Amino acid sequence: MSTKVVTGTVRFSYLNVFKPKAITEGQDPKYSVSLLIPKEDKATLRKIRDAIEAEKKAGAAEKWKGKVPANLKTPLRDGDVERADEHPEYEGMYFLNASSSEKPILLDETKEEVLDQTELYSGCWGRANVNFYCFDVNGNRGIAVGLNALQKKRDDEPLGGMITVESAAADFDDDDDDDGMLG
Repeated sequence: MSTKVVTGTVRFSYLNVFKPKAITEGQDPKYSVSLLIPKEDKATLRKIRDAIEAEKKAGAAEKWKGKVPANLKTPLRDGDVERADEHPEYEGMYFLNASSSEKPILLDETKEEVLDQTELYSGCWGRANVNFYCFDVNGNRGIAVGLNALQKKRDDEPLGGMITVESAAADFDDDDDDDGMLG
């Protein structure tokens, strides 16, 4: 069983949706994103918490011998507690990581497929279609998040030092270059 959730508008971080990538050496390559969810988005947070609770019950019934493990790993984490010191964009946010071995569907604001890889980047905002599922692997038990689709909603400052096409073009607007010619 899995539980699908379509989020409200969230910020994409560590966006890796055009080519699968292994997070750690030896791991299978996956498509992935960290979803930064504003703490004031109560509707999205309620849907996520409800999905996690539903998966806890399903996991207890199907995988964990009738009870929820005490050391259960859950995906929703507090950005202020875990990341804000080194990553200011996590301040005032909850976050969760979603991944898939299959390429997710990528849509723009008008629900057309995104073909231009510069269109989606870490830092832009959009909605996510994810599914929650329980796992029990080598004594590791928890709820994970599968990535189904992303829809871009708006641009913002890129995260991680990347620049957008628009900001690169603006950088070249300064016409003070004398082409380096001498003489």
